[in-house]
Amino acid sequence: MSRVRPRGLFRTTAFRMSMGYTLLVTLAVGVTLASTYLLTQRILRDNIDLIIATELNSLQDQYVLRGIRGVTAEINVRIDSWGRIGSVYMLANPRFKRIAGNVTNWPFDGAPRAPWPEFRIESIEPGQRSVHPVRAAVRHLPNGDWLLVGTDMSQAERYADAFQAATFWGMGLSVLVAAIAGFAFSFRLSRRVGDVTDTCVRIMSGDLARRLPVAGSRDEFDALAVSVNRVLDRLEEQTRTLRATFDSVAHDLRAPLQRLRARMDAVLRLPDLQLGMREPVESSLREVDRLQRTLATLLQIALAESGAPLASVAAVNLSDLVGELVELFEPVAREGGLTLAATRKERLFVEGNRQLLAQMISNLVENALKFVPAGGRIDLGVERHGAVARLTVSDNGPGLPLEQRRQAGQPFARVGGAGGGLGLLLVGAIARLHRAHFALEDNEPGLRAVVELPLFEGSGA
Repeated sequence: MSRVRPRGLFRTTAFRMSMGYTLLVTLAVGVTLASTYLLTQRILRDNIDLIIATELNSLQDQYVLRGIRGVTAEINVRIDSWGRIGSVYMLANPRFKRIAGNVTNWPFDGAPRAPWPEFRIESIEPGQRSVHPVRAAVRHLPNGDWLLVGTDMSQAERYADAFQAATFWGMGLSVLVAAIAGFAFSFRLSRRVGDVTDTCVRIMSGDLARRLPVAGSRDEFDALAVSVNRVLDRLEEQTRTLRATFDSVAHDLRAPLQRLRARMDAVLRLPDLQLGMREPVESSLREVDRLQRTLATLLQIALAESGAPLASVAAVNLSDLVGELVELFEPVAREGGLTLAATRKERLFVEGNRQLLAQMISNLVENALKFVPAGGRIDLGVERHGAVARLTVSDNGPGLPLEQRRQAGQPFARVGGAGGGLGLLLVGAIARLHRAHFALEDNEPGLRAVVELPLFEGSGA
């Protein structure tokens, strides 16, 4: 039983749905983590701003109570006790010259316009010079001096970078997990659909005893399989009944026809048969023969359409079979003033019943012989066309209208003109029995019958 190949898997609805859900999960996780990242950043900034504003207000209170000396003393105390937590202080005169603090130079070109200005300061650490980002606030004191309070943002930026990296990793892992889960789901679903498809193909090929697989998971697939299997049981029962009825009717018809023909032969052999009676009897005998041939063809069609499995299935060399039939029909074609030829580029094998395939090709050739006028040409060809063997029977006869070409070979369809009759119905039935595609095309001029049969995998062709 064939399985769904990965190449085909990517074109399935299940795979597209799983990829769509993966994109939705990616979008949802991305929005969630990005929102969390931005919200965390905002909370950190708000906390830092609150600390800066609190310290700035405290130093302003010292200015009100004790003046510049009190502010300077408080700054020096805080630098000595809190310096290692990254606090930045600077008291500058109206010309932005340093009075006190742990910043040597005023970091701005004049008074900053932003309420929370940011700048960078350099510090000499063991073995290297480092640059620290600072977020600050500035107040203009009543005496014209400038008071700056800030916080080193290095640790906050390191935390933000770590959080950002974790966000990207979280998004990537979420996408990977969603993609793996989606691929596994789509593969499992496609495999179950593939099992159903393979079973349906086998059923259509005549294995009416086969049923859709039931996994036992009690899901909608099992419910569908159980319902379809009940329908198949009913159809199989009806098919057996119809086949038995048809066989009985055919047997009842063949026996009277055979007796009728025998009696008419006996009448023709009578020595005292009147001359005027011989022609009607011979005409009636020809009609009986035609009726017997029609009945035989109908029996073959019924057998091919009954769903019975192929008998004597084997690898058939289609190229050799076409060559043998051309040799068989070539004298008949020559007698009718027709040219019959075959083109076989390579040996191609198909799996099927050799007798039925020969009957199919013979019907196509006989139709061409019947309707192509003298001086015409009939060509048989066998060639590889992808994974199928393409059999063609082409002629330059009167051809067939488009609508009748579309109906040819279908059950209950009757076509007139070139290529019409029960012969094409039998061709279509045999083609369906071999899982082949049969169609009639315009040969411009004439008609081209095309049968595409799956190549036999074990032939190495």
